Order: sequence, then C-alpha cells, then structure tokens
Amino acid sequence: MEVAGRKGAIDEAEMAELRAGIDAVDAEIVRLLDRRASFARRIGEFKQQRGMAVYAPARERVVLDRVTALGEGAFPKRGLEAVFREIISSSVSLETSLKVAYLGPEATFTHEAALRSFGTSIELQPQTTVAEVFARVERGEAEHGVVPVENSMEGAVTHTLDELMNSPLKVCGEVYLPVSQNLISAEESPDKVSLVCSHPMALAQAASWLRRELPGARLEEVESTAEAARRASVQPGVAAVGSALAAEAHGLKVLARNIQEARTNTTRFIVLGRSWAARTGKDKTSVVFSVKDRPGVLKEALSAFASEGINLTRIESRPSRKRAWTYVFFADFKGHPDEEKVRRALEGLEEHCPYVSLIGAYPEVPPEAS
Repeated sequence: MEVAGRKGAIDEAEMAELRAGIDAVDAEIVRLLDRRASFARRIGEFKQQRGMAVYAPARERVVLDRVTALGEGAFPKRGLEAVFREIISSSVSLETSLKVAYLGPEATFTHEAALRSFGTSIELQPQTTVAEVFARVERGEAEHGVVPVENSMEGAVTHTLDELMNSPLKVCGEVYLPVSQNLISAEESPDKVSLVCSHPMALAQAASWLRRELPGARLEEVESTAEAARRASVQPGVAAVGSALAAEAHGLKVLARNIQEARTNTTRFIVLGRSWAARTGKDKTSVVFSVKDRPGVLKEALSAFASEGINLTRIESRPSRKRAWTYVFFADFKGHPDEEKVRRALEGLEEHCPYVSLIGAYPEVPPEAS
C-alpha cells in the first residue's frame, strides 16, 4: 500500500480502477482481433481461389510500417512491430499451414531471424546446411527458406551466394539481426564455470571478454551455438557462448550479456521463395551477372546504374565454377524491376554482360529497423 498523503501516491481504490481500465481495453483488443481474423480468413479464401501465395512480404512491410507510424503514445514503436508481426503470423495460420525451412539447429541466430520474419504461428523446419534449405524449398516441401547472406564483420556467406547462382528460387525478403553473444549456463555465476564451448566464430567474437573475465576456463569448439547450449544444460561447470534465445530454449541463465568484442556486428538474412516480392516504393533488387574479359568492362557495366541514379548497396565477386579464373558478380541496389529506371539500367547492364539474372526483389529493411 502507498504511504498516505505522499504526493502522487495511488491508493488501492485507484489501483483497482486502473486495472479495470486495462481489463476493458484487453476485452476490446480481443474483440478487434477476432474481427481482424475474419477479414484475414476471407482474404485467404480469395488467395486460394486464385492460386495466390499466402506470404506477401510487400503487403506485410506496408502494414508494419503503417502501424508503427500510427504509434504516437507510450507504447514503444519496436513493440508495435513485434506485436503486429505475431498478429500477421496468426492470421497467416488461419489461411494455411505455412512451412519455412531455415539453417538450423534450433535456437541459432538464423532461427531467430526466421521468427522475426514469420512469427511463431508457422511451421519452422531446421536444416543442417544452406544447400538443404534451398533443396527443401525447391522440392516444394517448404514454401520459404531463411539463410544468412552476409555479416558486417566477416563479409559474404559464400555457401548462400553459390546456391543463389544456380537455384531457381528468388529472394523475397531480408532481415538484419544484431549479433549479441552472451555467456549462458545452468550455473549460478561465472565463478563456477570451468569450460566454455561454442561455435568457433562465437568463441572468436567473445575471445577478449573470455580472456579477461574467465582466464582459467578452458575453451572448446563445437558445431553450433545450439549444441553448446545443450551441453551447458546437462554438464556441470559448462557455459556456452550464444544467444538469449538459446538460453531460453535450454532453460539456462544469462550470466553476462553482449560479451562480443564488436558492438556493431550484424548479420543479414534473406527469405527465399518461388517469386520475388511486389513493389512497395521502397525496395531492393538483387542481380547476378558476368562480364566479358577486357579492360574496363566492369566499370562500363556498373555505369548502367550510375547513369540512372541508382544506388548500389553491395557488390561481391565469386568464382563462376565454369572456367578457371572466371567470376560472376552479385549486386544489390535500391529499386524494383517494375520501375522504369531500373528496367533501363538492367538493359544497359545486359549490353556489357553475357549473363544477367535477377535473383530477387524485396522490401528494403534498414538495418536499425530489424
């Protein structure tokens, strides 16, 4: 009970009134969610009649941006997006049982990226390799896939680029996930930890902190952060370096947060599908191309974008695997293939390149908004 007479104090009667107000709001929210679900179910019937895809990343991005912009009160904008991500996920589950393959195992960063992209009301299917994610979607055993494509510190994920080069699948979405490494364990404090295990990259990212804070602990590499968390849950004295999601999945305590050396370490993931996303007005396109073997040809090819005022956000080279010392280039740029200036740029690119393939178009997601 609040102390009587204290300025701003809330008595029990006022507390009961506030709680009654929350209960009334909750009842209204449930009523409106039921109404929204009826609209979603009708839209699902419309899509089914016309053979349309259930997952519509362009429409979802528009919805999330709109509801976030509507938030002008006390509820945080990031919280609004998280709430509506789950509302959309539940609505999709009313339309169909959506299956999404991802690079597993569970409780990894790719698992978290899949949850951020699709919510919890869909069927997530962990796969052991990037190639298996592609294969599962190509065979129709999953409607979509989620794989990492680049890291702000380590660069491109070459396995993903190699699969994109030869797959009929298209990139239809993206998500950025800050890499937050934590010391997680069943032990009560770091003092009781004698062994720290994790994926080699996670151990490397946390190496400085581990040397400084746990100089006596032995380090051991394992196949994944999820496997490290599993070991920490069953072996005394063992801690893992991994995500908060891994800690939650295995019932572990987070003994120390954000122990990675780089605070700006972020991984970008892509969503795979059978077609790219519709235009939203704020989009990105991904293309792969090869160039002829003569001086200055790459500069000439890229001038097709510069002449249209199109901003390239990324370019990577990879061996073509068709002939020794020949390469293909992966590029992301702002815009959508339905835009006239993008069409002109791609036509200009084809004038200089023997091979050009559009591998995706999707709503642009700023790294800080993921």
